[in-house]
Amino acid sequence: MKKILLAVLAAFPMLAAAQAYPTKPIHIVLPFGPGGVADITTRTIAPRLGDALGQQIIVENMPSAGGIRASETVAHAEPDGYTILLLTNGNAVSKALFKSLPYDPETDFAMISTVGFFSMAIVTAGNSPIKTLQEAIAKAKANPGKMNIGTITPGGTQHLAGELFRSMAGIDAVVIPHKTTGEVVVATRNGSVDLAVDFITPLLSGIKSGALRALAVTSGKRFPGLPDVPTVKEAGVPGYDVASWNALAAPAKTPQPILDKIHDALVKALAAPDVQKRFAELGVEGRSSTPEQLREFYASETKRWTKVVEIAKIPKQ
Repeated sequence: MKKILLAVLAAFPMLAAAQAYPTKPIHIVLPFGPGGVADITTRTIAPRLGDALGQQIIVENMPSAGGIRASETVAHAEPDGYTILLLTNGNAVSKALFKSLPYDPETDFAMISTVGFFSMAIVTAGNSPIKTLQEAIAKAKANPGKMNIGTITPGGTQHLAGELFRSMAGIDAVVIPHKTTGEVVVATRNGSVDLAVDFITPLLSGIKSGALRALAVTSGKRFPGLPDVPTVKEAGVPGYDVASWNALAAPAKTPQPILDKIHDALVKALAAPDVQKRFAELGVEGRSSTPEQLREFYASETKRWTKVVEIAKIPKQ
């Protein structure tokens, strides 16, 4: 009886804090630099999320290989709901890509909800002689080892999509990761890389202005905003289908009442008309989930992307 009473008394401050939550600004930590789709979508929902929770939402960019820095920061943060991670494909594949990690991607996070789903595009410079993906593949096969494919973040979704394309298209090309999407765009436009793979969102303005040429989209269906651009499958690489997603997660052991408050606020934020409008413009499908659904989805994505790493024969770092 004494042990039970002590346990109840020990839990009381945590329960009280959960009921009062939030009493100060909340930080969402991103494993990418500014300007990419993760940054844009997070900054789109942040004001509405803040409205629902009654506190300011601060977005922190912490780019690093495999998203390790951001993930470690959140995994080791106090489980009080004030430090949240933008969970991505990178987290799902991290065990397959790295020999060791300073956190456990399967047990160190409490799942909250999915946020959005989106496709990528393979692009080249607007003035490039390459007009179609078939031409790019033919050029790469005619010049083994000479084609460069720009992506961001080693081990990130874009990088894996580029590696998988290289492998499934049967070409000898070099995938070159950059720190930010901006660097990839500059490298593509000035011809430092022949092709680039990145999320459609930050590439759209360049595509529409003619500075970039979209050769294909990576998901299994065409992107409504670029109806004339084929999928990679349609353009000659059977079986290629890569889309991405992001979600919110907190440190493990975060009290359930706090997770519930964040979840409910996110559902409201995603339903806001201005958020829906902006997501539609960006080609992002905003979609929430229950924590249980996210946990199951995360496990299935871990298996899926581990297979991608094996197919692409990417060595562990």
